[in-house]
Amino acid sequence: MYDWTQLRAECAPGDIDRVSAILTMLDNRLMIEDTSDIGELDTCYGELIDEELLRGDKPSAVSIFVPHEKNFGEYAAFIKIRAEAEGLKIKLEAVGRSEDKWADAWKKYFKPLRIGKRLVVVPAWDEDFKPQPDDLIIRMDPGMAFGAGTHETTRLCAELLERHMKPGSRVLDIGTGSGILAIAASKLGAVTVDACDLDPVAVRVASENFKYNGVTNACVFTSDLLASVERGEEYDFICANIVADIIIRMADKVADYLKDGGMLAVSGIINTQSARVTAALEAGGLRAALKSTENDWDAILFVK
Repeated sequence: MYDWTQLRAECAPGDIDRVSAILTMLDNRLMIEDTSDIGELDTCYGELIDEELLRGDKPSAVSIFVPHEKNFGEYAAFIKIRAEAEGLKIKLEAVGRSEDKWADAWKKYFKPLRIGKRLVVVPAWDEDFKPQPDDLIIRMDPGMAFGAGTHETTRLCAELLERHMKPGSRVLDIGTGSGILAIAASKLGAVTVDACDLDPVAVRVASENFKYNGVTNACVFTSDLLASVERGEEYDFICANIVADIIIRMADKVADYLKDGGMLAVSGIINTQSARVTAALEAGGLRAALKSTENDWDAILFVK
């Protein structure tokens, strides 16, 4: 029997398309519950429709089915953070699991994970891991903030960071989530790291993860993209593991925060959206240098 967890996001009928778009970032096989147009059906079988489905106030819902080997806790965190960023009100549940059980159940799927050549993400509770001499260890307890290194988007962005960020760089991490990329930048030799996120829960979790990893040259603060980043700041490297539409929102401004020759690594981009992201950022004054791909996800490096 196939083992999976149904993650169901209940929402207002008018928000069904936007919620579907968020869940599609994780899996394109959706189950949609939407009765909003049933009343418009013109059919001789209309009298057979359950009256409960004709209620105008009945909420809609979108579900994905997360296989057992995937980290469904991180999937849930991604949905919550992205919905909040979009101003969407959703009720998220793991069908068939009680909240107290599924909040920690994902931990058994979170194993030490090597991303790139030297970066290794190790669960905070794993005391048996034995690192190699050159390993840079990131101890991570992501809580309910997205970014434990298990998702393709996080890995792709971390790999670009490791390959292209120079030691001594000033780094900005936009949409930091658990803080994993900011921690990686610090351990790779960044002189300072600024990290921001719209979600105050993510800001708290990232701050705790900084302390747990002994990162003292990074700060994290609440910001809607670049809104709270000081004007006049210029960074050597900016990373943003968010989503295509949100990246495009800041495409005309982000170059102002990069030094000449500075780099921007963007991830969280489903490959059908890469052309839109590239066009928007190049119109904003950046040049696409390379693209990395894993499954259906792309990460793109830009240079100013």
